[in-house]
Amino acid sequence: QVQLAESGGGLVQAGGSLRLSCGASERPISNYIVAWFRQAPGKDREFVAAINWSGSKTYFEDSVKGRFSVSRDNAKNTVYLEMNTLKPEDTAVYYCAATQQVAFVMQDRASYDSWGQGTQVTVSS
Repeated sequence: QVQLAESGGGLVQAGGSLRLSCGASERPISNYIVAWFRQAPGKDREFVAAINWSGSKTYFEDSVKGRFSVSRDNAKNTVYLEMNTLKPEDTAVYYCAATQQVAFVMQDRASYDSWGQGTQVTVSS
């Protein structure tokens, strides 16, 4: 099973940017569809974005469309989440997750069987 580790979180002012990284080990990340989820205090973990195996297709939750982008470098075994024009409501712990399923619900946490430990993103107003 692939092991995932997020990095790049931190404190940023509203309107600022951050780039999160999801590094993989034990297995090539190229074998997996990778998604980003986030969980704010007192809320359920929600889908943010996903990218297919090759990086040719990306998907976003409506509230982040136009502000976030997702990319991958399979040679570096890493997936990235670029977050721009950050808002206080983007504050959450961000997780990357991976799956090898070919028929699944992308926004469903249960579709993913490998998760990182999360990285905190805090956006101040």
